[in-house]
Amino acid sequence: MAKKAKGNRIQVILECTEHKNSGQPGTSRYITTKNRKNTPERMELKKYNPILRKYTVHKEIK
Repeated sequence: MAKKAKGNRIQVILECTEHKNSGQPGTSRYITTKNRKNTPERMELKKYNPILRKYTVHKEIK
């Protein structure tokens, strides 16, 4: 039987902000984990967007 997660670590989805505003079809999303206790606010990371072919800011979505 699988154990239940007891920690503060949760999975979050990061979505590209530039791609969203550009109006192009498709999206650039990444899945990562964060510690809810240490970073209660939404994450912002620079990640590679393969459609735009450059590094852009990806923000956490709900």
